[in-house]
Amino acid sequence: MSKQPTIVVTGTAGFIGSVMVQLLNEKGLTDLLLVDDFGVEGKRKNWELKNYTKVIERQAFLDKLMNNEYEIDIIIHLGARTDTTEFNYAIHEELNLEYSKSLWHYATAKQIPLIYASSAATYGSGEHGYEDSHAILDQLQPLNPYGVSKNEFDKWAIAQTDHPPLWTGLKFFNVYGPNEAHKGRMASVIFHAFNQIKLDGVVKLFKSHRADFKDGEQLRDFIYVKDLVAVIDWMMHAMLSKEWVASKNGLYNLGTGKARSFYDLAANTFIAQGLKPNIEFIDMPLDIRDKYQYFTEANMSKLRAAGYDKPFSTLEEGVQDYVANYLVLGKGY
Repeated sequence: MSKQPTIVVTGTAGFIGSVMVQLLNEKGLTDLLLVDDFGVEGKRKNWELKNYTKVIERQAFLDKLMNNEYEIDIIIHLGARTDTTEFNYAIHEELNLEYSKSLWHYATAKQIPLIYASSAATYGSGEHGYEDSHAILDQLQPLNPYGVSKNEFDKWAIAQTDHPPLWTGLKFFNVYGPNEAHKGRMASVIFHAFNQIKLDGVVKLFKSHRADFKDGEQLRDFIYVKDLVAVIDWMMHAMLSKEWVASKNGLYNLGTGKARSFYDLAANTFIAQGLKPNIEFIDMPLDIRDKYQYFTEANMSKLRAAGYDKPFSTLEEGVQDYVANYLVLGKGY
């Protein structure tokens, strides 16, 4: 039996990172180096139930990395500060820009593949569309410091003449699913809707503050986290098997390609429990009102052209699985 690849996964105490590790384990991969700020208050230690080689704090990992203490085959960089209501850019700059640069430089020096998380927040209000073209990066106007930091790294990466042999930056759209509870206010509408239903039988959604959108009809491209990590797994294996070629390197949207309304999202959270939808509308908080995306929809043609041909879960399928198999059972917290 050939040796397993040694895989670094950052952000593994968080939402997507912990689900990524679970998928790798399900596929028999356990030579994993799990990296995060595990001591940060409020983060669930999802990694405790996983099979792995080593768990290490982010700064200690960086120190050991720079001292060439590891032999690594690929880096999956999912660690980031994702709070869109955190307006101190210095925090985003440290975690989303400088940290990512360190991993890029290491992957370049060691000539190993790198897959990193970007974000649909880079697209701002969508005035330039949602096409994962490198040509529009300088024109994009993100609505918050988080989106700015992600776009700045994307621009930096594209501008580099020295880079990992194989690399991709994945623009995650609205991700939902198990292991997101620690995100608090930033957890998905499904998570909050489920808990509102449990508490008082009603879901409260934000009113629209734009004349061209009705209340609850704000549209997002919602992707189930299981589908998202399946794409990363496919891409990782393509890189490790040398099926991925350098001409495919670059930025890729990662959504479903189909925008759905927040009303649909909330209604399906009721339906997944056999309940009749009961939805009310409240004013959107002032601190996010002028920084709110009313429409996102990923153009998925680039990923499809790169070879990914599996279907994505419909909103109904994803919500049903998340609610029935995790939230109702008290799992995935």
